[in-house]
Amino acid sequence: MATLVQAVRMALHYGEEHLGVTDIFGEDVGPPLGGVFTATQGLKTAWNSPLDERGIIGTAMGIAYAGGRPVAEIQFCDYGFNTIDILKVAGNQRWAGAGNFDMPIVVMTPSGSGIRGSLYHSHSFESWASRLPGWKIVMPATALDAYGLMLSAIADPNPVMVLLPKALLRMRGEEKIPGEPDDENELKDMIDAPVGDRTNWTPRWPELQPHFIKIGEARLAREGSTATVVSYGRPLPLCVQAADQLKQELGVTFDVIDLRSIFPYDWKTISASVMKTGRVLIVNEDTEVTNFGEHLLRRVIDHHFYDLLARPRVLLGKHVPGIGLNQIYEQNSVPQLGTIKEAMQAVATEEA
Repeated sequence: MATLVQAVRMALHYGEEHLGVTDIFGEDVGPPLGGVFTATQGLKTAWNSPLDERGIIGTAMGIAYAGGRPVAEIQFCDYGFNTIDILKVAGNQRWAGAGNFDMPIVVMTPSGSGIRGSLYHSHSFESWASRLPGWKIVMPATALDAYGLMLSAIADPNPVMVLLPKALLRMRGEEKIPGEPDDENELKDMIDAPVGDRTNWTPRWPELQPHFIKIGEARLAREGSTATVVSYGRPLPLCVQAADQLKQELGVTFDVIDLRSIFPYDWKTISASVMKTGRVLIVNEDTEVTNFGEHLLRRVIDHHFYDLLARPRVLLGKHVPGIGLNQIYEQNSVPQLGTIKEAMQAVATEEA
């Protein structure tokens, strides 16, 4: 099975061949590196930009206005904070032009913790991104979702931000990308650039097939009846693992909702699950003050106050200036399996 980052690369290749992608660019995106996480190796439209995040976004807007369909990368989301103002401009262009001017840009950027990236490579960006009107924001947690969401992002006439959880980029999927070979080593030989001299290397792309995942549609990763857990990105597989353990240990079961899209998000699925269980926990790793999870919590309370059987909860990253390089600092700054399992047990067993 493909890893998440291989799925992104294959989606970009499919976009070049079938969806009109004209440029894939950013810092170290082109040869010889192909991106710091290898997401752009072997792509024919990939090129290297200057080290200028604001210039990257501005260039993407210009390419789109000229009729192109660019995919731009911010090397780490931590470097995207100085682009907030121009991201806001990109988001309002279709609205300001009464729908007459499309803005089909994709901005992809690695987000979150899990690689011991310390102060400048461990931030989360989704709460900031959710405040950008006009943008669609997605964050896959599986390889197949990364492939399908990237294709939908490329095809969309609106600006779409694809947040890639750093800690999951090397995780293999449990479902095949349509068209990938059965043997993961064969896939590696076909599309992963060799270490060392790449002068004469060219990828051998599999016959990839389309697989579009609708932006704004959640995925039910586990189904249960005791409580609802809403998550996405890096914490999502930890929520699934905790749900499986608690089912064995206590007999409690959870709806684990993989939100997949931060905006627009699948309120219908969240609401139906909360109506069923009466208990809800929202988990992400962004800092806890003005967190997107707090918005979801507020909406759950507004709509389902009288349906709740227990106090709704959020489990979020600590509001600290940054995540330290020391692994202990990182693990105590953002939710981990132990804290997630503890929070899930608490919401499931609190007396109604």
